[in-house]
Amino acid sequence: MFKKIRDLAIFSLPAEAEKGITEVRRQEALLKTGALQNAILNSANFSSIATDEKGVIQIFNVGAERMLGYTAADVMNKITPADISDPQEVIARAKALSAELETPIEPGFEALVFKASRGIEDIYELTYIRKDGSRFPAVVSVTALRDAQGTIIGYLLIGTDNTARKRAEEALLKAGALQRAIFNSANFSSIATDAKGVIQIFNVGAERMLGYTAADVMNKITPADISDPQEVIARAKELSAELETQIEPGFEALVFKASRGIEDIYELTYIRKDGSRFPAVVSVTALRDAQDAIIGYLLIGTDNTARKQIEVEQKLLDQRLRDQQFYTRSLIESNIDAIMTTDPSGIITDVNKQTESLTGCTRDELIGAPFKNYFTDPERAEAGIKRVLSEKKVSDYELTVRDRDGKETVVSYNATTFYDRDRKLQGVFAAARDVTERKRLDQVLQENNIELESAKFVAEKANLAKSAFLSSMSHELRTPLNAILGFAQLLEVGSPPPTAAQIVRLNQIIKAGWYLLELINQILDLAVIESGNLSLSREPVSLIEVMRECQALIEPQAQQRGIQLNFLPFDHTWFAHADRTRVKQALINLLSNAIKYNREQGTITVEFTASTPERIRISIKDSGEGLPPQKLMQLFQPFNRLGQENGAEEGTGIGLVVTKQLVELMGGTIGVESTVGVGSKFWIELIRDVMPQLPTGDPLSSELTQPARPNAAPRTLLYVEDNPANLMLVEQIIQEHPHIRMLSAHDGNLGIAVARTHLPDVILLDINLPGISGFQVLKILREDPLTAHIPVLAISANAMPRDVETGLEAGFFRYLTKPIKVHEFIEALNMALELAETGLNGSIRPSGQ
Repeated sequence: MFKKIRDLAIFSLPAEAEKGITEVRRQEALLKTGALQNAILNSANFSSIATDEKGVIQIFNVGAERMLGYTAADVMNKITPADISDPQEVIARAKALSAELETPIEPGFEALVFKASRGIEDIYELTYIRKDGSRFPAVVSVTALRDAQGTIIGYLLIGTDNTARKRAEEALLKAGALQRAIFNSANFSSIATDAKGVIQIFNVGAERMLGYTAADVMNKITPADISDPQEVIARAKELSAELETQIEPGFEALVFKASRGIEDIYELTYIRKDGSRFPAVVSVTALRDAQDAIIGYLLIGTDNTARKQIEVEQKLLDQRLRDQQFYTRSLIESNIDAIMTTDPSGIITDVNKQTESLTGCTRDELIGAPFKNYFTDPERAEAGIKRVLSEKKVSDYELTVRDRDGKETVVSYNATTFYDRDRKLQGVFAAARDVTERKRLDQVLQENNIELESAKFVAEKANLAKSAFLSSMSHELRTPLNAILGFAQLLEVGSPPPTAAQIVRLNQIIKAGWYLLELINQILDLAVIESGNLSLSREPVSLIEVMRECQALIEPQAQQRGIQLNFLPFDHTWFAHADRTRVKQALINLLSNAIKYNREQGTITVEFTASTPERIRISIKDSGEGLPPQKLMQLFQPFNRLGQENGAEEGTGIGLVVTKQLVELMGGTIGVESTVGVGSKFWIELIRDVMPQLPTGDPLSSELTQPARPNAAPRTLLYVEDNPANLMLVEQIIQEHPHIRMLSAHDGNLGIAVARTHLPDVILLDINLPGISGFQVLKILREDPLTAHIPVLAISANAMPRDVETGLEAGFFRYLTKPIKVHEFIEALNMALELAETGLNGSIRPSGQ
């Protein structure tokens, strides 16, 4: 980036004297502090003031503006930091440094940067004076800025507002709490020694940092004994050279400055009791008695590990930043696109090798030339630049490049604007890619897509036709089959009774009829599932109730084959979140297969387990022949009977397919384990649900609306629901209320018939019903003058906000969700009974519903 700045500066000022170039390079050097400087200069939390080597302010960041009240324009190239500092403190600092360093230092800017100019780390306190004349204490860190040859080209003064700390120190000192806070703090080590350096106080912070107890060190060792010996020797040498006096390695080197009244903060490595090391920042203060004689020293240390790590990381970052220019240029040159930049007027300022290849011109020839000159349509190319400047970005803007020899290439032009750090527009960054081959491929793909769309349409049409045919044929076959089975059963029990030979024939007709009905139902299920129109009613399903029903249906079939059914005991409170009818269908399919493909006199074991806290597994294990692995892989393929087509057992090969799809639609899974010669175990896993809770006690008795008159006829509630458990729950909620009479219907058509016959006061209607849905039932009731006035409450396991909104929009008086909340159910029923009493139309809903 800095190279770009230098190149642009030199290019844009070709006639400037060497002095101007030197100034640009000096400013560039100031900028080369990398991303750390960016963070400092952009921070509003502390002031960053950079000067030239004479102290004149060159940079004045937002933090400095916020703290001091000046704008950058007020001070840059006008004053030095000494001009905004307390003059008396500057004079005092000059005197103190002159005495400390034994060299005359003039008051003014020199006093603020003298140590930094000699390469000495310098952090001090002084008072800054704001533009409005007010003052505040600040802690200032000074760093000399040097060029590549080590020559000082300026200074950086970073300041933080020290007002809060000063006030806190004053308050603590007045209360006598500062000393107690230091010695009781676990956040930093406080080590006090006598005049000879023997440790007298070793606070909890020192214990925590160093691993020693106070008893381990007090009156035994000096702080030098827990410091890196090589660093102590090095410090003694440095101080001897700096202060021109011989200083012995050891404790003296750690406290020499403090013993001479010089503020001393330094870094060294402490050694813990276990031998591990950590870097620390140590502040040393001489302790004096009333006669000003030194009676000991206080060394306050903080763990400097984190800062050291940051410094290491910063060095790595600086190295990466130095490499960034090289990487950026390499990236631009290695790009497959032709990369170029222009100024806002469309003059090329930089290009890569691909641009040279595309145009047949060298980089020197391209830079400084108008961008539009290299295209067959210069006006369109110029319009592209203007469009980028107005819209900030342009994508897939096609242009045709003409090279030096007249060759033309179609390119896709993508560009964006770019800015300097002050958000000043610098120009346009553009990439042009040769799209000649892509345009040819697009044409081929377009032709292929047309063919694919046509094939997809034909396939979808064929699939819909298949599903429609299966559904239609299943319904068409069901009608005559009902007649065949019905009349066969009438003949079986008719008078005169059939002969023995006729009974055998009738049994064959009835058996074949029921089997044919099973096949038709499976085909219909498969058609409905494949069409995506299968409706599920998910709610808590009692697994013990479903399994009892399955056992009653399947035991006669097992007894005919002499097969023993074993239902292992399980927790009867287990409920699954599923569609009761479809769970039963899936289990009947698996149990029927276990009987059909079992041995004579074989066994079937049904087991329930909690595979996870959220899922229940139902396993059905048979003692049949078992399946080899290659057949297991084909098990759930439609119409694949795994070689049993010519066997004694009838079947179509779609029962397991339907079972798998039903289980997965309910959020479950299905699997199988099989061993040849031993048998197979099929299992399904369903989502676990909580057992519905029935209300206890009598509080509900008084909550239901009572008849308006003592001798009034009972009120009637019609509940249309296909799930027995839900019917039982509502029955038990209202069974103690003789003024409420409940009717029930297990499907929508029967519900409509009961409503027209008995004209109930209120109707409770499930949404997912066999046959027609609750929405269709509501529409029919509303269109019939006999039932249009009856309030209808929806009850459904479809509980998403959109489901509720759709129900209310359809005209339900209230939309209740499962599981039933008894209080809400009673409240809704009361409101519906009150509405029925007034004779208002049931489609009117209370506000807020």
